[in-house]
Amino acid sequence: MKADLHVHSHYSDGSDSVEELLKQAAKEGVTHISIVDHDTVSGWPEIQASGKKYGIDVIPGIEISAYDYKRNRKVHVLGYHYRKDAPNIHNLCAPLLKQRHENSLWQIEQIRSLGYRIDPNEIAMTAKPSQTIYKQHIMRHITTESYTSEDYKKIYQALFKGEGVAKRDITYVDVFDAVEAVVLDGGIAVVAHPGQLNSYDVIPDLVGIGLGGIELAHPDHTETDHQRVIELADQYKLLKTGGTDYHGEFGIEIGIGDLLSPELPSAHFVQSK
Repeated sequence: MKADLHVHSHYSDGSDSVEELLKQAAKEGVTHISIVDHDTVSGWPEIQASGKKYGIDVIPGIEISAYDYKRNRKVHVLGYHYRKDAPNIHNLCAPLLKQRHENSLWQIEQIRSLGYRIDPNEIAMTAKPSQTIYKQHIMRHITTESYTSEDYKKIYQALFKGEGVAKRDITYVDVFDAVEAVVLDGGIAVVAHPGQLNSYDVIPDLVGIGLGGIELAHPDHTETDHQRVIELADQYKLLKTGGTDYHGEFGIEIGIGDLLSPELPSAHFVQSK
């Protein structure tokens, strides 16, 4: 087994198509993959077809942008092996995608006020097949510098962070609602990269409503994070998952399969919970 369970495509904020992702995964000998685009399951038919084409087991996946309102911090929730129609996930995430898109259009106008010649219609076109504009799509029309370059980081920080004119975030869904939606759709809910967002404290509370796993392998995790995840997973009998959080040109320099999931979520796990 060689499983990368955290990959993003151009259906959200990744730069690569599903075809490109699966082709690369096959080249690297990946046997299982999950494309966990942000707050959308719209790419599944193409993902399933490409999986068959390249002989890779594809696992339905999503990454939900959520928030722990008790502790005032972001918590991302991965969902695996949910029902293909995913009605609860869709109903939860559809307003979130609409809100994100409207916020991005507002950000574009703020940036235009500084003299940047960027067109919202052109950005929307290049963002397709994603129906939602993300900051990465906006940045692509501002600079040709790579995501990891110092120039890119300076522009991004100046516009979207600190006192930047486009610094405005959306209101995320409640993390408890996110976990419940995945569970109600027959899936396995996993807390994504808790070390990155310091979202460890909410995990015991989420176990009570059906949390199934914690992400162990992630580019931002340290050895201390690994140990903490393992301890929590053992204590609450949770799956340990992982992957590269691959975004192509819109993310760090890493290849599909460079980080692997230690365990594989399965339909059997859902039934046994």
